[in-house]
Amino acid sequence: MLRLFNTLTRRVEPFQPIDPASVRLYVCGMTVYDFCHLGHGRMLVNFDVLFRWLQTSGFQVTYVRNITDIDDKIIDRAAQQGESIQALTGRMIAAMQEDLERLEVLAPTHEPRATEHVPGMIALIETLMTKGLAYCGSNGDVYYSVRDFPGYGKLSGKTLEDLRAGERVARDEYKRDPLDFVLWKSAKPGEPQWPSPWGPGRPGWHIECSVMSECFLGSHFDIHGGGHDLQFPHHENEIAQSEGAHGHAFVNVWMHNGFLRVDGEKMSKSLGNFFTLRDIFQRFHPAVVRFFLLRGHYRSPLNYSDTHLEDARQGLNTLYTALRESEGGDVSGIGQKIWTTEAGQAFKAALDDDLNTPEAVAVLFGLAHDVHRGVAEAGAQLAYLASLLGLLTQNPVQWFQEGAGLVVAGGADERARIEGLIAQRQAARAARDFASADQIRQALLAEGVVLEDKAGTTQWRRA
Repeated sequence: MLRLFNTLTRRVEPFQPIDPASVRLYVCGMTVYDFCHLGHGRMLVNFDVLFRWLQTSGFQVTYVRNITDIDDKIIDRAAQQGESIQALTGRMIAAMQEDLERLEVLAPTHEPRATEHVPGMIALIETLMTKGLAYCGSNGDVYYSVRDFPGYGKLSGKTLEDLRAGERVARDEYKRDPLDFVLWKSAKPGEPQWPSPWGPGRPGWHIECSVMSECFLGSHFDIHGGGHDLQFPHHENEIAQSEGAHGHAFVNVWMHNGFLRVDGEKMSKSLGNFFTLRDIFQRFHPAVVRFFLLRGHYRSPLNYSDTHLEDARQGLNTLYTALRESEGGDVSGIGQKIWTTEAGQAFKAALDDDLNTPEAVAVLFGLAHDVHRGVAEAGAQLAYLASLLGLLTQNPVQWFQEGAGLVVAGGADERARIEGLIAQRQAARAARDFASADQIRQALLAEGVVLEDKAGTTQWRRA
């Protein structure tokens, strides 16, 4: 049985969906004012594995991952760059989708945008006001009254007294209590606005996820996920909004992935150690980045460095070498019988144990070793199980020709040039001009291209 760590209860528990045949999953997605950074990549890859494994486990999954396309940061960035909010968010959404496709992150079932659900947000705020959980300040903003919701703090484990003394409490003369948070912001010059019972304005950040999750999954669903930094205040506030409005449990299982650090320090623009996915993709293949992210457990802190990424590249090349030796690993017919094998059972046990991807990856290395020992079907098992993690999706010959996980300039034109030289070498060998053939081999080797003659054919790879 699948067991997951539930942030709400602070323990690993057997996962029991509300509907035994299906799972409803919501993950907080991107605020689209900039390119995705590596921390975003970690969160999205981790929940992609959950999505894949739930499907593999036989569940019908409705996966909702929202897009925040109205926010203070978006407004500020658009103004700084002299472009419309729609132009900025449209460009960033397209870039995000391109990055995630390169990372082999599957598309969710639904990907709603906050601006599409403003009427629902207004309706939920009205419900909260009717129940005495929200009020309108003299500035026209609408606030949630935290002290009137008895369960506030249960996700983060913070008491109201702890929170009041904490750094996160923003002083605002219009609030009844410093802990209260904004649900609706009154209109300001030059900002997007929608009509509401409290005057024109726009929604606060927290209200959007309560509304979009309910729209697609109902007011009570199975799993809500996101990065560790969202646990408080965002997810705590979602609980207050949704449970306050509906009077029953909002989410059964809360999941949060751990922080990403860079050379032992928190990733930060101010420290100069901030990397977008696009920065990293200029040097390492996206498959290497995905493999690096999956070698750490999703709840544990993960330290990024060039050394760790290079180590991930070498490890991925070990798996691709085994796949190449097994001639690609034909997975036809592997089907359900994989789960009766020792490797399949170990892989399943690992992922059923709170998505223990490091142990699942260890199973893949064991199968690579079996390939080298000539074990039957080891290559097919390796290819099949790796695919469940979104790994080893490329033809192994092509993988090694394209740079073995490093980004090599030239692309298709460069491959055509190399294959042309190989054809010249084969012609020289056929004419018994071995000196010319060896000269071509040595010239390619100097470029980092290794030729391998097997059974009358020549394959090549990057060194």
